[in-house]
Amino acid sequence: MQAIPNASPPARSAALVSTLAIALVTAYSPPVRSQDSGAIKGAVVYTGAVPTKKVIPKDPETCGEPHSEAQIDVGANKGVKDAIVYIEGVAKGAPMAKPAKPAVIDNKNCTFVPESQIVAPGPVEIVNSDPVLHNTHGFYGKRTAFNVALPNQGQRVTKDLPRSGLVRVECDEHGHMHATVYVADHPYHAVTGADGAFSIKDVPPGNYTLVVYQRHTGPIETPVAVKAKETTDVKVDLKR
Repeated sequence: MQAIPNASPPARSAALVSTLAIALVTAYSPPVRSQDSGAIKGAVVYTGAVPTKKVIPKDPETCGEPHSEAQIDVGANKGVKDAIVYIEGVAKGAPMAKPAKPAVIDNKNCTFVPESQIVAPGPVEIVNSDPVLHNTHGFYGKRTAFNVALPNQGQRVTKDLPRSGLVRVECDEHGHMHATVYVADHPYHAVTGADGAFSIKDVPPGNYTLVVYQRHTGPIETPVAVKAKETTDVKVDLKR
């Protein structure tokens, strides 16, 4: 900020206030109003042969007998359930809403419930609903986000997920258990339904990367262009 030579104290104060006001207006980008926004809708499919894995559970009285388990939940019309969909490259828009209660990761019947979820940065509650030991282990990439031993049925432990990104969740006691948590700093995301469909509303106009994540296939990226008051249709096939 330039000095104002030979200015009286009132003049200098007025100039300072004016400069700060301009800086604040420049720095603040208000969220796009819904009437100016667009939307993305579509479906996630898998058109290949569904991969399976032989599971021999520990603690069969709770976890069940050996069985073959699909690695992608594919339903009618090849739709993929529980894929996480989000956009990257959002320069301005609405913030991620803070929930009234922490998100929950429940170890139930030797599966994680829910298998896929999207949460705001902050606390997450890890629960053991089973009468066996679970060790719930979350990772940001290769870095541990939390590592919680839950030996008692009904046990609840709260941990923090402080930053945005994908968190892979595993059970160190039961290798077949997997879940995905996407920690989001904006509301432009979705989890696919049983038919693979998704919808993302109130998206600011612009060019983005649409990311679809499923734990077996990994992330699939698709460029999308969103226009004001229009809906962009996208179909993503996870088969590579």
